[in-house]
Amino acid sequence: MSGKGNNFLADSLLAPRAGIDDPFAAAVHATRMPMTIVDAQAPDMPLVFVNDAFLKMTGYVRSEVLGRNCRFLQGPDTDAEAIAALAQGIGAGEAVHLDLLNYRKDGTPFWNALQVSPVRNALGQIIYFIGSQVDVTARKAAETALEAAAEEQAKTAQQALADRTALLHEVDHRVKNNLQLITSLLVLQTRRTLDDTTRGALERMLSRVSAIATVHRRLFQSHDLERFDVATFVRDLIGDVSPERDEVAIRLDLERIDINAAQAAPLALVVNELVDNALKHGLPAGQPGHLRIRVRRLNGDYVIEVCDDGPGLPASGAFEPGFGLTITHLLAQQLRATLTFESGAPGLRVTMKIPVHG
Repeated sequence: MSGKGNNFLADSLLAPRAGIDDPFAAAVHATRMPMTIVDAQAPDMPLVFVNDAFLKMTGYVRSEVLGRNCRFLQGPDTDAEAIAALAQGIGAGEAVHLDLLNYRKDGTPFWNALQVSPVRNALGQIIYFIGSQVDVTARKAAETALEAAAEEQAKTAQQALADRTALLHEVDHRVKNNLQLITSLLVLQTRRTLDDTTRGALERMLSRVSAIATVHRRLFQSHDLERFDVATFVRDLIGDVSPERDEVAIRLDLERIDINAAQAAPLALVVNELVDNALKHGLPAGQPGHLRIRVRRLNGDYVIEVCDDGPGLPASGAFEPGFGLTITHLLAQQLRATLTFESGAPGLRVTMKIPVHG
């Protein structure tokens, strides 16, 4: 012993007959958990006690370790940060618990779950550090195997995502080409059509194809292919209309709502029909007026309103729906949505409500 005053732990473990008369000392000597004691006040903090379990774990004999600092267990791959953390904790007089790569006498590496705690005398001075060690090499190997498996799964998922992205880009390219072809055919047919009614029908069909193309572009530009941003679509749609109808003051009141991608095309067609109807019947070409589109979430519904300040509903409140409104109602049914047509005083307000969890 170092002669630093009475200490039960030191007296028990370091006495010559330790383990014979003292049941505590006998238990520490006999335990299967490797244990050590370091003299905290001696130069370089040498080991002054090791039990048999420690010697069995490390492969040394007692005479080879007593009087040495524990760093002889470290080796070329011992983590420098872990060593620094251990030194910092000991220097601060704190308990330290960490996993450290150590080496046996024969050079075999093993993972040591090390716990070091200070032992103080009656004056509060640290006179010893007591350490316990557990060989956790098997646990570390299992963790490494799990990490490797997780890494392999991540690589597989990344490759699958890359393959999917490449496929989607190919699909995107082909769909865009097909939509462009359809658009070109409709444009050519419209230009060659002399009948105003037929030409108007072709122009409205061209508008619908354009709305589908906008949906497609927005879906494939998004990072989330499962959701569709309705507000951004409306901005795109109105951006195509605004240059042609500069006499109409357009107001957008758009809250970000995202619907399921499967609902994107029918919803886009409905909005396109409602806007087209407002501009054609409520605000015919050359007539100034106001068009307001509002998108928001209200209670359990997504709500889309299209309002104009044109002539509004007939006095009777009834009207004969044309082809555009007929398909609008059919698409609204597909979306499980409700459509209402009300007087906007002045004008017409059309409201579509889509259940959020529809």
